[in-house]
Amino acid sequence: MNHDFNVVVEQDGEGYFLASVPSRPGCHTQARTLAELRVRIREAIELCLEVEEDAVEPLDFVGVEKVTVVR
Repeated sequence: MNHDFNVVVEQDGEGYFLASVPSRPGCHTQARTLAELRVRIREAIELCLEVEEDAVEPLDFVGVEKVTVVR
């Protein structure tokens, strides 16, 4: 059975790419390249699905917003 997941991709100050899956808390990874990140996040999702036996509840993607906080 196929499942689609939204993946949030960011880049840190050292150039690493970070990926997280909002619908799977704790499901995230990092890599030096986007190609490597795509492979790793797929593996991370597969592992999360093995560990979490509950049903997959998809989230509808709405958008991404940048929020600035003054400190």
